[in-house]
Amino acid sequence: MKPYSRKNRYKAEQRRPTRLPVTEPGELMKFLIARLPDKGRNNIKSLLTHRQIMVDGQVVTQYNHPLAAGQEVIINWSLVRDEKPGRGPRILYEDRDIIIIDKPAGLLSMASDKEKERTAYHQLTDYVRLNDPEKRIFIVHRLDQDTSGVMLFAKSEAVKRSLQDNWKEAIVDRAYVAVVEGRIDRTEGVVKSWLKETKTRLVYSSSVPGDGQEAITRYKVLQAGARYSLLEIRLETGRKNQIRVHMKDMGHSIIGDKKYGAVANPIGRLGLHAHILAFYHPVNGELMRFETEVPKNFTGLFK
Repeated sequence: MKPYSRKNRYKAEQRRPTRLPVTEPGELMKFLIARLPDKGRNNIKSLLTHRQIMVDGQVVTQYNHPLAAGQEVIINWSLVRDEKPGRGPRILYEDRDIIIIDKPAGLLSMASDKEKERTAYHQLTDYVRLNDPEKRIFIVHRLDQDTSGVMLFAKSEAVKRSLQDNWKEAIVDRAYVAVVEGRIDRTEGVVKSWLKETKTRLVYSSSVPGDGQEAITRYKVLQAGARYSLLEIRLETGRKNQIRVHMKDMGHSIIGDKKYGAVANPIGRLGLHAHILAFYHPVNGELMRFETEVPKNFTGLFK
């Protein structure tokens, strides 16, 4: 029999839940930072996101969950996750009014004629109903199925309407990163056109003012190689397939975007990611900013 080493003993201890009594009222995040000095803020957020924190036996994911004296916080270090990595959305932030996720590529935002359940909407609905079967979520905006990145959901119809009705005023910054075919030598630029849609749902540009919906896209080159360019893109208008159409108009289709003229597909997916979303909170007015990492398979093309 192998001796029970100090290393093995440490691992066994780590698998046991940590129980922390609450002695005074406060917010959960501040409590965890104080009681877990060896864990950074991002580590603690990850524990919350992956439902490894419980208060009096109930799973809690909100960082600002109020604590009262006499309660017990339990940290389950060895939680077994049912989902395989990358299959579902990753929750970046949640409170009583909104949920922010990092949507993976390949996942629909909402149901289609062909797919009802494998959607971000359906998975998040299941998630919020774990604690309350009557809860609902509401889609504020959409990302294409093959686009990954930051996406905002509301937890009530009132919050959804507030965000949608005041979208231009509420959104402070919204940026994408894209890998496009070919080398773009101009460091930045603007594409403007009027977008129309065919009966087969293909969006295309018109150069005639007023002939369709006005669309304005600004881009900045982050990296340029012989075969591909990495762009940061900001939208002045939010039209369907706007980025994809405008990149095609430039002669630099997004990689993996066969629908809009791409030939190359070096990473096996559409090279478009919603990178930054900054907005004023619809209830408390606080400025919220979420920035996700540029996918490694994007930047790997420039090494």
